[in-house]
Amino acid sequence: VQLQASGGGLVQAGGSLRLSCAASGRTSSVHALAWFRQAPGKEREFLARIVGSGGRAYYANSVKGRFTVTVDNAKNVMTLQMNNLKPEDTAVYHCAAQRAFRPTEQYDYWGQGTLVTVSS
Repeated sequence: VQLQASGGGLVQAGGSLRLSCAASGRTSSVHALAWFRQAPGKEREFLARIVGSGGRAYYANSVKGRFTVTVDNAKNVMTLQMNNLKPEDTAVYHCAAQRAFRPTEQYDYWGQGTLVTVSS
């Protein structure tokens, strides 16, 4: 499975961005998709996860209420709508995919990342 993240850019605090993650290859093996981010000098941070064909979503407390993850199963595209962005949201955002029967925190495939910069 290959993942391609896009949509990053520069935005002012309070603004919005929409990230996309396009999946290709053996996508039928994917059970869950997720977004992570990594800011300079910090560890990778889980943001949101969407599971199965029903698309049940889970969020980190840091983004709950501001970020929304959705998936278009027909197009194999996951999106992350980010609203009310803050300077502390500045990071490289990565998408990841997980096969079935994996521990929740273990992901099998990773995209290359897209940079989001939020100016104050």
